[in-house]
Amino acid sequence: MTTAGLLGSDVPLAEAYDLALVDLDGVAYRGHLPIEHASDSLVAARGRGLRLVFVTNNASREPEEVAGQLTGLDIPTAPDEVMTAAQACGALLRTRLEPGARVLVVGGAGLLTAVRAAGFEVVSSADDAPVAVAQGFAPDLAWADLAEAAYAVAAGAWHVASNRDLSLPTARGYAPGNGALVGAVMAATGVEPSSAGKPSPTMYRLAVERAGGARALVVGDRLDTDLAGARSGGYPGLHVLTGVSSARDDVLAEPGLRPHYVGADLRALLEPHPLPALGADGWWECAGRAARVADGRLEVDRQGTAGIDVVRAACAAVWAAADAGEPVAAADVPELTA
Repeated sequence: MTTAGLLGSDVPLAEAYDLALVDLDGVAYRGHLPIEHASDSLVAARGRGLRLVFVTNNASREPEEVAGQLTGLDIPTAPDEVMTAAQACGALLRTRLEPGARVLVVGGAGLLTAVRAAGFEVVSSADDAPVAVAQGFAPDLAWADLAEAAYAVAAGAWHVASNRDLSLPTARGYAPGNGALVGAVMAATGVEPSSAGKPSPTMYRLAVERAGGARALVVGDRLDTDLAGARSGGYPGLHVLTGVSSARDDVLAEPGLRPHYVGADLRALLEPHPLPALGADGWWECAGRAARVADGRLEVDRQGTAGIDVVRAACAAVWAAADAGEPVAAADVPELTA
């Protein structure tokens, strides 16, 4: 299940798996806007028996707020169907700290609630001698907040980041994410933080434990977080092309970032996924589409670079070449669209 290639499924993924761990930004919505086909596809997948847990690297908001937003976008969701990086951060803190330990929280309400729920005393200043700093994103964080974190970390506090996403998708584009703010504290202290969010598989394990799924599928839009976490945690991962990472990124992905399935959007949950097969003359064939690597360059069939099945064939061709020690240069991979 965790080999470095694509997987195939003769039945829709919503029937092949019993639990989907679904990312939010770039998958279920974009900023505060809906993504086309997301609501209908998730509701239909539930109707086929697929349970959903929304797993997000956003640590600033409470699960109740996230559930309310999803419900408002016609994706009915209960708070216990949301797993945030803040909750994962609290779980990570428990692995080293005793209950009641002082933790400086630099982040939003969701992180404050999660750290308190994990049994720790929240403080607001490095002068309170915290043994750890929990850092997460909040849009109103200021220089003074980052400075307090730096003072505490420099004094020996354990630095735990809810996640290290460098960018954050918004309705206006991509803004600096928590990773950029964590980088400021790192630059001031020289200390490498621990991270609770994706690509660490901590949240996925917590979500599976909560929901009790036997066959869990990760669904995300970012290779470096969602799909890397799936690979590292041993979960199959579906990459949907509605967010950060592109089809071309899939083709060029290193083994630890590769998805197991690729789909244009969340309708991919309702579809079978044909598996590319090696045919004549080095062509990888998938549902009538084909791609191959010849002389170090990716070639696709005469139908062109559009279509999810040519994306799958191209992934198989380039990954096979790379794994054989013949990587394809990025300049030799054209843009592909689903």
